[in-house]
Amino acid sequence: MDSFPPPSKVMLSGFMVWVLLSAWDVAVGQLHADSSPMDEAERDALFSAIRGFVGDGWNGSDLYPDPCGWTPIQGVSCDLYNGLWYITALTVGPVHDNSLVCSENPVFAPQLFELARLKSLSLYSCFVQQKADPVSIPLRGWERIVDTIESLEFRSNPGLVGQLPSGISLLQRLDSLVVLDNGLNGDLPSSLTNLTRLRRLVLSWNSFTGSIPSEYGRLTELLILDLSGNSLSGPLPPSLGNLTSLLKLDLSNNRRLSGHLPEQLNNLRNLTLLDLRDNNLTGGLPRTTFEGMVSLKGMLLSNNPLGGGLEDIAWENLKRLEILDLDNLRLTGTIPKSISCLESLRYLGLGNNNLTGTLPADEISSLSGINTVHVNGNDLIGELKFPEWFYRKLGARFSAWNNPNLCYPTELTSKGVQPNGVSPCRSPDSGEEEINGNSKARLDDRDGEVGWSSSNSRSKPDDAPSSSSGSLSYLGYYTRELEVVVMLGLALVVLWEW
Repeated sequence: MDSFPPPSKVMLSGFMVWVLLSAWDVAVGQLHADSSPMDEAERDALFSAIRGFVGDGWNGSDLYPDPCGWTPIQGVSCDLYNGLWYITALTVGPVHDNSLVCSENPVFAPQLFELARLKSLSLYSCFVQQKADPVSIPLRGWERIVDTIESLEFRSNPGLVGQLPSGISLLQRLDSLVVLDNGLNGDLPSSLTNLTRLRRLVLSWNSFTGSIPSEYGRLTELLILDLSGNSLSGPLPPSLGNLTSLLKLDLSNNRRLSGHLPEQLNNLRNLTLLDLRDNNLTGGLPRTTFEGMVSLKGMLLSNNPLGGGLEDIAWENLKRLEILDLDNLRLTGTIPKSISCLESLRYLGLGNNNLTGTLPADEISSLSGINTVHVNGNDLIGELKFPEWFYRKLGARFSAWNNPNLCYPTELTSKGVQPNGVSPCRSPDSGEEEINGNSKARLDDRDGEVGWSSSNSRSKPDDAPSSSSGSLSYLGYYTRELEVVVMLGLALVVLWEW
């Protein structure tokens, strides 16, 4: 087969000239971009806004040729409009080592609202101390940036107090509103329903009071709704079922949220994380509330006086569920064998309830991904029939203590895999009653040594892991994983539309 002739010196020279000319064009273009002038009014507004946050000692004199040129400011992003630089994003706070850091007495300079192309504003750990003269989010000025602002964030500002200003509801281009871990209070403004483009609404860990506005059901573009860690009260509005695009719903840690779980939540077919922990919800676990949540990966309901049982849930519809946290719900009845339908389950929390009957060991151990099971503090009976490998795999992540009539096979003792806080079963040869699924276990005399003997006791043995360092730590790990999944989903949706 004929080979190609080697390239001539003329050809190579031509190619090198083309490469050099291309590199020159790129360099000239970059130099032109770096040397593009900045609108003078824009620069003055930026400097005044920054000085309001970081103090009058900052003057930007070392920036050449301007804040968007060769020495940009960390946290300030720019873009070219009609040949001039304009600020598109401003982030103040210790995000990076060389970020803008607020002074001890930061203020909102009115020039902040003169940034003509501002798309994103984020203040992180800026207002850290409450002052005798308290600082609040400005009431006015928002109307000047309604045509540009898309993302607004106030994170970790405990010194930022007062109500969320109604002026924010004017920002109809807003895609993300995050007001997290501040000192804000008052009612949640129903006027936020004007923000029809909103994808993420996070108003968590403030001191908001009152009920959840039913009007929030109109925010049908929402992917994330997080109102956790406040002092909200009253029932969950059925209108939340209108948020059919929702990926994450977090209303946890409000303590006084009460009433039944709305049947309309069944419409949330895209929901991946439902977190209603640490509230005052009642009325059990209605089948109709959960059977439509076919995308759910995390169901976190612990620490609510819900009551009811597990038998009516359509577990076969929740095949994607990875975290099931139903600790301390006052549940009654038995643990159904249909729980084996949760083929993706990794975390099962059923501790501190009033569950009875035997533990479906075969069904639970058949779940290939399971690595945490908490059934402690119930009234389960009979022999634990998990295989040896199951105990070795889970270790301390399996807790069954404080079930006085539960026992484990004696042969596990010699293998060093006996479950913590559970006594060995007595064999018929010992003269004791044989353990089976319909009788209560006879525990040996060691029970008294660990400080729990009453069948109604809810105290844990001395050698049992505490709930704060056990189930909650594993649950927190899985919850963070799920939040990463939710945020990735949000990013994919935004990138797709872009």
